[in-house]
Amino acid sequence: MFNRIQQASKSDIQLAELLAEARDFAQVFMLVKQRQKGCDGMGELATLKEEFRDVVNKVIQYSQEKKYISEVISYDIDSIAEEIAKEQDPL
Repeated sequence: MFNRIQQASKSDIQLAELLAEARDFAQVFMLVKQRQKGCDGMGELATLKEEFRDVVNKVIQYSQEKKYISEVISYDIDSIAEEIAKEQDPL
């Protein structure tokens, strides 16, 4: 799923911008998640996780509207964060 979206973003500037935003959130989310291990203060992580999920949902919704993907997507937010964070910014 993510590979198709990534490929489509090469010719769709709006999708590329959405992916860049998702990438920024993913990188921050992964950093905060690593730093929060073993800590009690998980409120910030939970908030960031929900904000990241909202951005990923925008990417998926836009991709479905543009017919880049057609299936209903279910995903693990931690796995998709790792996948998005490791991608290079195409812009």
